[in-house]
Amino acid sequence: MPFWHPENHADRRPLLLQRGAIKASIRGHFLAAGFIEVECGALVASPGNETHLHAFQTSLTGPDGASRPLYLHTSPEFAAKKLLAAREEKIFEFARVFRNRERGRLHAPEFTMLEWYRAREDYRIVIEDSLALLRLAADVAEADRLSHRDAACDPRAKADWLTVAGAFTHLAGIDLMATLSPEGIGDANALRSRARRGGIDVTDDDDWSDMFSKILTLRVEPRLGMERPCILYEYPVCEAALARISPRNSRVAERFELYACGVELANGFGELTDAHLQRTRFERDMAKKEKIHGVRYPLDEDFLAALRLMPPASGVALGFDRLVMLVTGAPNIDAVLWTPLP
Repeated sequence: MPFWHPENHADRRPLLLQRGAIKASIRGHFLAAGFIEVECGALVASPGNETHLHAFQTSLTGPDGASRPLYLHTSPEFAAKKLLAAREEKIFEFARVFRNRERGRLHAPEFTMLEWYRAREDYRIVIEDSLALLRLAADVAEADRLSHRDAACDPRAKADWLTVAGAFTHLAGIDLMATLSPEGIGDANALRSRARRGGIDVTDDDDWSDMFSKILTLRVEPRLGMERPCILYEYPVCEAALARISPRNSRVAERFELYACGVELANGFGELTDAHLQRTRFERDMAKKEKIHGVRYPLDEDFLAALRLMPPASGVALGFDRLVMLVTGAPNIDAVLWTPLP
């Protein structure tokens, strides 16, 4: 039955009301902590420059009939960082974002991204923010345990903190750090041989990043956030295009992800503010995107200019719909969307 059928809506309505209560509670949490709620525009010059991120393209036609390409944003990140450059200090947004080629139990082409940023704050602070929001959402939904498929997690339990290198060693039997240069660049041949010894199907055409993603998806992610939340942190530099390099180890960056029941809920960074390095990383990823997917998204020159004024900051993107799905026990992401795409 379609979502608008009265019987179907009656079944879904309790979940949707909980969604609203969770959203109101999170909004109150941020406002009480001195954050300002912002609203970033959805039409952008660049939808982001990640290799495997796919956007919806449109065009803007002016009064003179001339048109130029625009995109629906895949995240409010670039706009939010421009606001940090404008000297906003603590901001958050429940942003409607759009991603093409994404559809499934955990993915929707249009969804809500909760993003927040703290100027001049260490990224461990926003990690603690993420864990606090997980507990808050569970409290609102009166959820003692989260479940997804065969996995369960106590949202209030003390989180496991696991480095990416540690996760690859313990969960995949692969010494990831041995495949990285001192600058955090991956050696494809070194990772390929280790992956094959571990029984992972990789091809001669896979580059280091392709194999990293396969191993993460097959061997690591499904085992994170079991019984207790998990913080996966210190990603290799080459897998953290928007994050600054760790002061502790030049091969890794200040990037983390929050997992519960094997589901990724949040992705955050100690934000990169070096405009030259950011441009270099974007151009590298767009060259790969063009090679693989035959398309190249423009760089947001306005964003790169704003980075020169942006203060040190940390930020997080949290999948709000996924969070609601887990704490309410909904079977899939569509069950907690008011008007899911047919």
